[in-house]
Amino acid sequence: MVKAKVLFLCTHNTARSQMAEAFLKQFAGDRFEVFSAGFESRDINPFTRQVMAEVGFDLGGQYSKGVKEYLGKINFAYVIIVCSSAEKNCPTAFPSILQQRLFWPFEDPVAFEGTDEAKLAKFREVRDKIAARLKLWLRKLD
Repeated sequence: MVKAKVLFLCTHNTARSQMAEAFLKQFAGDRFEVFSAGFESRDINPFTRQVMAEVGFDLGGQYSKGVKEYLGKINFAYVIIVCSSAEKNCPTAFPSILQQRLFWPFEDPVAFEGTDEAKLAKFREVRDKIAARLKLWLRKLD
Protein backbone atom coordinates (compact mmCIF):
# COMPACT_ATOMS: atom_id res chain seq x y z
CA MET A 1 0.00 0.00 0.00
CA VAL A 2 1.29 3.44 -0.93
CA LYS A 3 1.06 5.89 1.93
CA ALA A 4 -0.30 9.36 1.29
CA LYS A 5 2.34 12.02 1.91
CA VAL A 6 1.51 14.82 4.36
CA LEU A 7 3.52 17.98 4.92
CA PHE A 8 2.93 20.22 7.94
CA LEU A 9 4.06 23.70 7.00
CA CYS A 10 4.85 26.61 9.29
CA THR A 11 7.09 29.64 9.21
CA HIS A 12 10.12 28.27 11.10
CA ASN A 13 9.46 24.55 11.75
CA THR A 14 10.33 24.98 15.43
CA ALA A 15 7.11 24.15 17.28
CA ARG A 16 3.64 23.62 15.76
CA SER A 17 4.65 21.75 12.62
CA GLN A 18 7.10 19.60 14.60
CA MET A 19 4.37 18.67 17.08
CA ALA A 20 1.92 17.86 14.29
CA GLU A 21 4.48 15.69 12.50
CA ALA A 22 5.18 13.68 15.64
CA PHE A 23 1.50 13.22 16.48
CA LEU A 24 0.45 12.12 12.99
CA LYS A 25 3.30 9.63 12.83
CA GLN A 26 2.03 8.11 16.06
CA PHE A 27 -1.68 8.29 15.28
CA ALA A 28 -1.58 7.12 11.67
CA GLY A 29 1.97 6.39 10.58
CA ASP A 30 0.68 3.22 8.96
CA ARG A 31 -1.47 5.36 6.62
CA PHE A 32 0.68 8.44 6.01
CA GLU A 33 4.26 9.37 5.27
CA VAL A 34 4.69 12.49 7.38
CA PHE A 35 6.96 15.52 6.96
CA SER A 36 7.24 19.02 8.36
CA ALA A 37 9.00 22.13 7.14
CA GLY A 38 9.21 25.88 7.48
CA PHE A 39 9.80 28.70 5.06
CA GLU A 40 12.78 29.70 7.22
CA SER A 41 14.11 26.79 9.27
CA ARG A 42 15.50 27.43 12.75
CA ASP A 43 16.40 25.19 15.67
CA ILE A 44 13.51 23.36 17.30
CA ASN A 45 12.42 25.31 20.35
CA PRO A 46 13.52 23.64 23.62
CA PHE A 47 10.00 24.05 25.02
CA THR A 48 8.68 22.06 22.05
CA ARG A 49 10.97 19.19 22.92
CA GLN A 50 10.04 19.42 26.60
CA VAL A 51 6.26 19.42 26.20
CA MET A 52 6.37 16.61 23.65
CA ALA A 53 8.56 14.55 26.01
CA GLU A 54 5.88 15.05 28.67
CA VAL A 55 3.46 13.05 26.50
CA GLY A 56 5.96 10.39 25.47
CA PHE A 57 7.66 11.81 22.37
CA ASP A 58 11.42 11.98 21.96
CA LEU A 59 12.10 14.58 19.29
CA GLY A 60 15.83 13.89 19.45
CA GLY A 61 15.89 12.65 15.86
CA GLN A 62 13.83 15.52 14.49
CA TYR A 63 15.38 18.71 13.16
CA SER A 64 14.07 21.86 11.55
CA LYS A 65 13.79 21.63 7.78
CA GLY A 66 13.26 24.23 5.10
CA VAL A 67 10.47 23.75 2.58
CA LYS A 68 13.02 23.93 -0.25
CA GLU A 69 14.15 20.42 0.77
CA TYR A 70 10.87 19.13 -0.64
CA LEU A 71 9.92 21.46 -3.49
CA GLY A 72 10.09 19.63 -6.80
CA LYS A 73 11.05 16.37 -5.08
CA ILE A 74 7.90 15.11 -3.35
CA ASN A 75 4.26 15.28 -4.34
CA PHE A 76 2.11 15.68 -1.24
CA ALA A 77 -1.44 14.46 -0.90
CA TYR A 78 -1.92 17.03 1.86
CA VAL A 79 -0.15 20.20 2.84
CA ILE A 80 -1.46 21.26 6.22
CA ILE A 81 -0.54 24.82 7.08
CA VAL A 82 -0.44 25.44 10.82
CA CYS A 83 0.26 29.18 10.95
CA SER A 84 -1.09 32.30 9.30
CA SER A 85 2.16 33.62 7.86
CA ALA A 86 2.84 30.31 6.11
CA GLU A 87 -0.68 30.44 4.64
CA LYS A 88 0.19 33.74 2.97
CA ASN A 89 3.28 32.20 1.31
CA CYS A 90 1.89 28.80 0.41
CA PRO A 91 0.10 29.54 -2.87
CA THR A 92 3.36 30.47 -4.56
CA ALA A 93 5.35 27.69 -2.94
CA PHE A 94 3.06 24.84 -3.97
CA PRO A 95 1.55 25.64 -7.35
CA SER A 96 0.67 22.12 -8.47
CA ILE A 97 2.33 19.42 -6.39
CA LEU A 98 -0.40 18.77 -3.89
CA GLN A 99 -3.85 17.31 -3.94
CA GLN A 100 -5.31 19.10 -0.94
CA ARG A 101 -4.27 22.13 1.08
CA LEU A 102 -5.66 22.54 4.58
CA PHE A 103 -5.33 25.58 6.84
CA TRP A 104 -5.31 24.92 10.57
CA PRO A 105 -3.97 28.07 12.22
CA PHE A 106 -2.71 27.49 15.74
CA GLU A 107 -1.44 30.20 18.04
CA ASP A 108 2.36 30.53 17.96
CA PRO A 109 3.64 29.43 21.38
CA VAL A 110 7.14 30.71 20.54
CA ALA A 111 5.78 34.27 20.30
CA PHE A 112 4.11 34.04 23.71
CA GLU A 113 5.73 36.27 26.32
CA GLY A 114 5.87 35.53 30.02
CA THR A 115 7.69 33.46 32.58
CA ASP A 116 9.10 30.09 31.62
CA GLU A 117 6.19 28.49 33.48
CA ALA A 118 3.66 30.55 31.51
CA LYS A 119 5.45 29.75 28.24
CA LEU A 120 5.36 26.03 29.03
CA ALA A 121 1.64 26.30 29.74
CA LYS A 122 1.13 27.93 26.31
CA PHE A 123 3.19 25.24 24.57
CA ARG A 124 1.12 22.55 26.33
CA GLU A 125 -2.11 24.25 25.28
CA VAL A 126 -1.04 24.42 21.63
CA ARG A 127 0.29 20.84 21.74
CA ASP A 128 -3.04 19.56 23.03
CA LYS A 129 -5.02 21.53 20.42
CA ILE A 130 -2.87 20.08 17.64
CA ALA A 131 -3.38 16.53 18.90
CA ALA A 132 -7.15 17.05 19.17
CA ARG A 133 -7.36 18.57 15.66
CA LEU A 134 -5.45 15.66 14.15
CA LYS A 135 -7.68 13.10 15.87
CA LEU A 136 -10.77 14.90 14.53
CA TRP A 137 -9.33 15.00 11.00
CA LEU A 138 -8.48 11.29 11.10
CA ARG A 139 -12.02 10.43 12.24
CA LYS A 140 -13.42 12.45 9.32
CA LEU A 141 -11.18 10.59 6.85
CA ASP A 142 -12.42 7.19 8.01
